[in-house]
Amino acid sequence: MFTILARRSSVLPRSVFRVQFASHRTLMTLEDHKYTAHATASGQGRNGTVKSNDDIGLELRLAMPKSLGGKGDGQNPEMLLAMGYSACFLGALQMVAGQQGKTALARDAKVHAQVHIGKPNDMAGFGLSVEIQVEGVKDQALIDGAHAACPYSRAFKHGAEVKVSQA
Repeated sequence: MFTILARRSSVLPRSVFRVQFASHRTLMTLEDHKYTAHATASGQGRNGTVKSNDDIGLELRLAMPKSLGGKGDGQNPEMLLAMGYSACFLGALQMVAGQQGKTALARDAKVHAQVHIGKPNDMAGFGLSVEIQVEGVKDQALIDGAHAACPYSRAFKHGAEVKVSQA
């Protein structure tokens, strides 16, 4: 079992990922789940397809971005991560605002996410960095509360349990 960990830069709110072996996680384990999304990738990885058959389902054609040598004529994993993270963070922001009696402050908020892929400084392969900007909310304590509550933020900051096996 291994864990994906994140390091935050003191200059920008970015996360750089590295893989390390771990035997204990401080977040939920695979047995504590309330909902499970399923996805299957097939074809040629970043130039294949990805499909989820949960609820109404979703199927996308993937394509390598132009900046990585591809045609850029489809979606890519970083797009999907940015979309998921921004939606999750907005939900966390609105939940925390409700808990703090500040619902109106987050009602019209927008969350922008950028997921960058590139070469990491300390290992082979690729690394990610993430930037989140909250538009329409001037309350930093509320934004910090959302960052603490958002499952994506928690996984990137503290790690997540990942089990890799043969199907």
